[in-house]
Amino acid sequence: MRAEDELAAVPAGASAVVSEARRVSRALVEPLGRRWSHVKAVAARAAELMVSVPAARQDQLIAAAWLHDVGYAPEIGRTGFHPLDGARYLNIEGWPDAIVNLVAHHSGARFEAKQRGLADELAEFPFPDGPLLDALALADLTTGPAGELLTYDERIAEILRRYPEEDPVHQAWLEAEPILRESVRRAEARLEGGSA
Repeated sequence: MRAEDELAAVPAGASAVVSEARRVSRALVEPLGRRWSHVKAVAARAAELMVSVPAARQDQLIAAAWLHDVGYAPEIGRTGFHPLDGARYLNIEGWPDAIVNLVAHHSGARFEAKQRGLADELAEFPFPDGPLLDALALADLTTGPAGELLTYDERIAEILRRYPEEDPVHQAWLEAEPILRESVRRAEARLEGGSA
């Protein structure tokens, strides 16, 4: 992603929370290489999707997009399950609950938590069902690992190819796919309608 594209993911007039989310994400995720390309592209996609969520919550969507993969950073990882590790870190750092909960539950985390035996630990964070979670799923699940734009079907196929059948991620996606397809469909419908 070019520098100007990255800046587009911090919309003009964005709140301090979005700018801080970008700063924190850069510090934790940029050293991870390709993952940083993915995060920047997800944040840019979330900025495009912000019209599909209530105006008062648009900054929460974009901040969560910047922060959704911070749990991959080795310095904060404890369980090896990035949504949980990221949410716990953000919670300790005092981030707003709405953002923490989106990070905890992004892109079907509850299905993988079940596969990993971490469902009770993930339940520490309330499930934020609704337009923000749908929009974050659309942004994440139409962005490839190197930041490339993919369809939902291409992204799911890529995930299933990348993880062997016995891996908890692969198993989780077999269960999560139809549910997240519906989440992405709802976000696309909101976007087409131009409102939340």
